[in-house]
Amino acid sequence: MEVNKVLDAKGMACPMPIVKTKKEMKELNVGEVLEVQATDQGALKDFEAWANSTGHELLQSKEEGGVLTFHIKKGE
Repeated sequence: MEVNKVLDAKGMACPMPIVKTKKEMKELNVGEVLEVQATDQGALKDFEAWANSTGHELLQSKEEGGVLTFHIKKGE
């Protein structure tokens, strides 16, 4: 998977990972992928709901060593 940009949101509490992600998504072109790294466990549900409500696609989410990694493809 080609990642176009990486956002480090580790250590941020809800809702900051989503707020920062919204800002970064505006910088990307349709079809590009943003990787977000977060440590807030609430982000798992937050990113899924946010992607569904905004038209972006949550391609993947995984957890490794306490760090959640999300790959989000920019929609229309």
